[in-house]
Amino acid sequence: MEEPLCCCEYVDRRGRRNHLAACCCDCEDVDGGCERWLTCRSLPPGALGRIADTVADRVRVPWFAGAVKINVSLVPPLVLLPVFLHVAALHFLLGLVILTSLPVVVLWYYYLTHRRKERTLFFLSLGLFSLGYMYYVFLQEVVPRGHVGYSQVVALTCGLILMLAALSRAKTDPGYLPIPASSEKSLHRGLPSKSVRGSSDGLHASGAASGRVVNGEAQGYSRVSAEDPEGVKKDWCARCHLVRPARAGHCRLCGRCVRRLDHHCVCCVGERNHQAFILALSFFMLTSVYGITLTLHTICRGRTSFVALFYCPGAYSDYSSALSFTCVWYCAIVTAGMGYILLIQLLNISYNVTEREARLALRDNTGRRLLGGLVIDTGQYNRGFLCNWGHFLSLGSSSPQRSAEDIV
Repeated sequence: MEEPLCCCEYVDRRGRRNHLAACCCDCEDVDGGCERWLTCRSLPPGALGRIADTVADRVRVPWFAGAVKINVSLVPPLVLLPVFLHVAALHFLLGLVILTSLPVVVLWYYYLTHRRKERTLFFLSLGLFSLGYMYYVFLQEVVPRGHVGYSQVVALTCGLILMLAALSRAKTDPGYLPIPASSEKSLHRGLPSKSVRGSSDGLHASGAASGRVVNGEAQGYSRVSAEDPEGVKKDWCARCHLVRPARAGHCRLCGRCVRRLDHHCVCCVGERNHQAFILALSFFMLTSVYGITLTLHTICRGRTSFVALFYCPGAYSDYSSALSFTCVWYCAIVTAGMGYILLIQLLNISYNVTEREARLALRDNTGRRLLGGLVIDTGQYNRGFLCNWGHFLSLGSSSPQRSAEDIV
């Protein structure tokens, strides 16, 4: 019987017992990479990935039953965001450079992870820590000046709590289509099953149709209609080995088929959590704009919020005001980005089209660009403004197989 792990011990990815004190020992990949960098030689294929896996496996903190692994993507926002904002508060030019480069770096990292089809907690941790840190700066630097009332602090706090509650609801099941046990066994054995059976969650099949993958989306070569007693349009997923209903799609990050898949950002957004996602965005916009307004009215007295955002002569008179003003601009940049996402979402709902459907329509040249390209109308499910919003507000409340949109 092996001895239990102490607080600083852990079992590494190779199954060997290790200690935190030896985190820099026995690192062949890291040593080889450093040697090649010093001698100006390129790394061999796959070396950078092995180095990243080694570092991610050894970043741990002591815990009672053994050292706990820390997700590396959580660390940069917690460390870099306060440092960058404090440096940006030292001078106007520093603030201009940092606040301009931050969105560029975040977008670059987003496209990097999106291209690699990787799941990361970076954006969720960045969003949550940004909220927490902005709220901390507001309480520490703005409220003590005496221009913000108790009721205003309570209103801001309630908005923050409601936004977090809606985000927590959005992080739940988006409407995953269940994979039957027969399909799971077929996936492990690599053998097709011989039956196609129906259920309220779609037809489950294996070997009923051939499939292909295009741009990360599982597409089917054939449609199944004769076997479906309700004449519901179905789609074969080559990855999940099931025939999915109309508007369902395969999320390449979650590895599951989702009913009425919209997109994947900090969470997978589908039929069951789309309303909560919109609610979280709306609460964020209201809370952020309210907090920006309160802060600008405090540090730039006598000016409207819009004018103070671009012209506040006393903003850099002291470090407290400079830090508050820098955080206001950071919030304004983030709010502008979230506002654009919310606008696109509201337009898509008004035309009853999902982000996935709009992307596929652009790829297949089957949609119409409206409102300057802000929305792509596929015309397939658009039933008018009121009917479209009525359908969205009733998502998840009716039996999915009775939905009028699934009828061919």
